Amino acid sequence: MSILKRISVFCGSSSGTDPIYESQAFTLGRVLAARKIGLVFGGTRVGLMKAVADGALEGGGEVIGVIPSFIKEKGIAHEKLTKLIVVATMHERKSVMHDLSDGIIALPGGFGTLEEFFEALTWGQLGLHMKPAAILNINGFYDPLTVLLGNMVRRGFLKESNYKMLLISRGINELLDLMENYQPPGVDKWILKNPGA
Repeated sequence: MSILKRISVFCGSSSGTDPIYESQAFTLGRVLAARKIGLVFGGTRVGLMKAVADGALEGGGEVIGVIPSFIKEKGIAHEKLTKLIVVATMHERKSVMHDLSDGIIALPGGFGTLEEFFEALTWGQLGLHMKPAAILNINGFYDPLTVLLGNMVRRGFLKESNYKMLLISRGINELLDLMENYQPPGVDKWILKNPGA
């Protein structure tokens, strides 16, 4: 039985320039439903958010949307979800999504996707949770990011053990298997344990 009851997916409110992004987001939703893993997402019916939600719904899965009231007022809330939770702020949205899920996946997206995903990953780095954080690297979208992260390790701003916390794959089932088998690092984030010594 899966240890992942629900996964939060952070992704673009746009669909991108290549149809593969939308098709893979939809397929991710279908696979989550097939594996009996609930989806938690941003609650809208636009872009990749709509695609992943529609895939999970078509597969008969549980789909929970978490949407700030100011976005809901724009008339773009997804109306066919298992549950739609309306919150006051973007920060509250992230907190609720975190509380509802056992892991995090990022799909292609922009500023918001990166901000949401890396905050959750940082919480894991600081030991505030033990949940797997993963990137579905559709069509190599995140290849430049992995180069940047490798540079952070080489230049001493990111521990190798923390870099390895980030799970990355181009395959949906492979990524979910990595998440199922995730083991949090046993290394403290801080480089200097006793800075006053």
